[in-house]
This record gives sequence, C-alpha cells and structure tokens, in this order.
Amino acid sequence: MALSTTVSQRIKRKAPRAFLRRTFKQKKPHLRLETGCDLLIHLNCLLFVHRLAEESRTNACESKSKVIKKDHILAAAKLILKKSRG
Repeated sequence: MALSTTVSQRIKRKAPRAFLRRTFKQKKPHLRLETGCDLLIHLNCLLFVHRLAEESRTNACESKSKVIKKDHILAAAKLILKKSRG
C-alpha cells in the first residue's frame, strides 16, 4: 500500500457543517443561505489561515527569527486583508 493511500484512509476530516449552520443562524438569522454555502465559507476560512501561516512564516524568516511571534502574525494579517479588499 502506498503512503498516500494509507494517510488518506486514516485522515477523514469533514467540515463542521452543523456548527457552521448553527453559528450562522445565531449571528445572522435573517440570512437565507444556499445548501453548499457553509462549505464555501469553511473553505474560505481555511485558505485565509493557510495564507496567514505562510505570510507570517516569511515575516519571521525575514526578521531572522525561528519562532513566529504575535507581531509577525499581525503584520501578515494586515497585509492579507489589504490584498483581499481588492
């Protein structure tokens, strides 16, 4: 068995759909969302966290630090949010 097939068999992660729907209903009860909308929002959050991790890692490397600090994350978040505004 190849390594990739054994890893994919062990890790079966699913999006927390019930949690996302419940949170949407609590925070914004007037919204009417499509069926797959919660998955798209979850994917968007995962992509944001991935970009944040990459950018904060590069900020830490630029400042010659082996540990990602709060300042690196805040600078990366500021940059990513600025880029996403368009």
